[in-house]
Amino acid sequence: MSGGTGPLGGIRVLDFTTTFSGPYCTQLLAEMGADVIKVEAPGGDITRSLGTTRTPGMGSVFVASNRNKSSVELDLKSDEARATIRALIGRADCLVHNMRPPAAVRLGIGPDTALQINPRLVHAAITGYGSDGPYAGRPAYDDCIQAASGLAWLQTSVAQQPSYMSSPVADKVAGLATANAITAALFWRERSGSGQAIEIPMFETLVGFTLMEQWGGRAFVPPEGPTGYARMRSPHRRPYRTSDGLISVVVYHEGHWRRFLEFVGMSELLEQDRYRTVEARNRNIDELYILLEELLEKRSTVDWLKILDELDVPAMPIASVDDLFDDEHLEAVGFFHEVLDSENATYLASRPAARFSASPLESPHRVASLDRLDAGAAAVERWLADE
Repeated sequence: MSGGTGPLGGIRVLDFTTTFSGPYCTQLLAEMGADVIKVEAPGGDITRSLGTTRTPGMGSVFVASNRNKSSVELDLKSDEARATIRALIGRADCLVHNMRPPAAVRLGIGPDTALQINPRLVHAAITGYGSDGPYAGRPAYDDCIQAASGLAWLQTSVAQQPSYMSSPVADKVAGLATANAITAALFWRERSGSGQAIEIPMFETLVGFTLMEQWGGRAFVPPEGPTGYARMRSPHRRPYRTSDGLISVVVYHEGHWRRFLEFVGMSELLEQDRYRTVEARNRNIDELYILLEELLEKRSTVDWLKILDELDVPAMPIASVDDLFDDEHLEAVGFFHEVLDSENATYLASRPAARFSASPLESPHRVASLDRLDAGAAAVERWLADE
């Protein structure tokens, strides 16, 4: 693979990441057209064994986050591999890793070494915690970051106790943030001519992510009250029961409430001080959600979806993960694609959601099989042949 037709076509990314955050980041870059060489340790990336497997080393988690890359197996503890890595760094535009910083330094891919080899390099390190704080160097996995960032605590209103989201959201958000930071650093390099080292700590990234709507009174100095956004913390913000199932309904702004309450014959509620303004409705949101819950139980899901669509009030049925594979919208936009591994086994993958009019993204394509990691050597040779 030599990179694609997308906006990052021609950008070379040297990928030393594993688990979730880093591979998700570099796959996003690959989907944007970057030429990504994924360096795997002897025996292959640990995530090759995660999820459902049909072929050894090709777990569903690995396949879902390592498409559109060239994989090569290198032992960074050997002198020969280190010489190869130094040569690749000299020809790369970006290096990404999610090791603890001291480990990266020991393996010869720390920022000082890498930028000395290639001053135009963007060196991106996904860390657990910022390197200048007391948590620096602690091991960090998604569950720990969900806990430390307040995100697990926010789930209390739903689960009655702190709980993790059933998705590695901390890893994924960190991966998104890193891809964003890398593209910004590449843009800065185009203006300045110089590379730089960037650090993306998962903890700080998730704290900012979690607090966006939760600052409440702590947004002011001195504080005006406790943290919180009542609508998000309400135990009544949840899928609602209809007469025959479940439905998601978001009656949000005044137009939504007015049209909905007029339909059910209760428009006079908006004349009451408790519900007249956005601020008042937010303070008393539990009461409105309880009312909504009671009203929705009186009709079927299909009836409500039709009514709410006519009222222009946001509503959707509750889909399971399995339902997504038969979703009419996803089918119409060509969201799912079949991809091959280097042994021509077939997998199902999702295409990038973003659409670019002038630099279209490529559909998902091959992923490297565990027993064909040597195939990535062709990408290494191509890089090294380009003086």
